[in-house]
Amino acid sequence: MRIGLPSAETLQGGSFKALILTVLLSVFMFQVLRTVGLRAFSMASETYTSGTHSAAFVTCPNDTVAKDLARGIVERKLAACVNIVPAIKSIYEWQGKIEEDNEVLLMIKTRSSKVPALAEYVRSNHPYEVAEVISLPIDQGNPPYLKWIGDVVPECHSEHSGGPAEEDCQWEKM
Repeated sequence: MRIGLPSAETLQGGSFKALILTVLLSVFMFQVLRTVGLRAFSMASETYTSGTHSAAFVTCPNDTVAKDLARGIVERKLAACVNIVPAIKSIYEWQGKIEEDNEVLLMIKTRSSKVPALAEYVRSNHPYEVAEVISLPIDQGNPPYLKWIGDVVPECHSEHSGGPAEEDCQWEKM
């Protein structure tokens, strides 16, 4: 009994072509599977604790206010990213009347520990009497993106935890 590849004379034309095709597909599939596997491993090896980061939402009366607030938020490291969503329509009750306004929405990605400082910054720099600042914890997401948020926005700790002092987690006027 002989083990190994058959000799060229024992292979028929179709069998030889099938062997070459199998070898070529194997080499190609190895690269594809390797790439997919490395991506999956990379994503699985990134750890994220649900609720560490939050998505906050703020409505603004116009683009100018939205851009000014967004830039100030990112410059002060209160968030890693602020998306400005134009042309939303808000219908709400204010002082006993139903109001309808065109507004601009800020979608803000930050650490959950930064939300109080973010809210204070918005309240201090927003033209509305009562500025909307709401946040939702991020349960899951693209691990490299969540890691990026954590890398860009410093973590808030108390002085006893060894991290930045609590006053370092407050926004400062520039």
